[in-house]
Amino acid sequence: SVTPDMFFPATACLVQCRIGAKRAWGFDLSAACSGFSYALTVGAQFVGSGTHKKVMVIGSDAMTTILDYQDRATCVLFGDGAGAVLLEPAARPEEGILDFEHDVDGSGGEFLYMPGGGSLHPSTKETVEKRMHYVHQEGSQVFKYAVRRMADMSAHLLERNGFTKADLALLVPHQANLRIIRATQERLGLDDSKVMVNIDKYGNTTAATIPLGLCDAVRQGRLRKGDLVLIVTVGAGYTTGGLLLRWAY
Repeated sequence: SVTPDMFFPATACLVQCRIGAKRAWGFDLSAACSGFSYALTVGAQFVGSGTHKKVMVIGSDAMTTILDYQDRATCVLFGDGAGAVLLEPAARPEEGILDFEHDVDGSGGEFLYMPGGGSLHPSTKETVEKRMHYVHQEGSQVFKYAVRRMADMSAHLLERNGFTKADLALLVPHQANLRIIRATQERLGLDDSKVMVNIDKYGNTTAATIPLGLCDAVRQGRLRKGDLVLIVTVGAGYTTGGLLLRWAY
């Protein structure tokens, strides 16, 4: 999450208490819109190593709390949402997460950010008056980067594992905006039936878009046991994440 309840304690601690998971431990992870894909990979390592039998991964953001409604080009894109998955060992090695890839390009930090409220610019009357506690975005820069990286990473993951677009049952992309999704889809040459789109329902919910997309796909009957699924995200930083998995349920 990039919108935790407070800087500390970690929201994971609050959730642990609320659900009564007394034996569980947890932590927050921040990678903006790629946060869920990063956390999913981290959680999978605990399960894959055999040290943990079950790991809950939550993506949650209340973006409406940090939007400047005078910035109409940005505020209309975002929404609030939360979703979670429970990871456990796959019954067979060919199921579950098959491969993943993540990268960071810190040169993009100036194009999507919230400048105020951290230790660099602590909250003051001046930071409030300068509207520094809201999301700032250079939309054209983010668009170009997102389309290129989401498409490139998706193609690379498929190729590296010996798959083609014909093998793919569903692409679950970060729901940044519809133009980015469709441009990525076009570059990959995928039909609408193979792309999960629900931004029209929720907006860009940042770290929650992937779990919400998976949930909707299950409810719509678009995910079945054995399906090859590709998750791809891009977020502020820039951060990019991709996971290739075989649906096991």
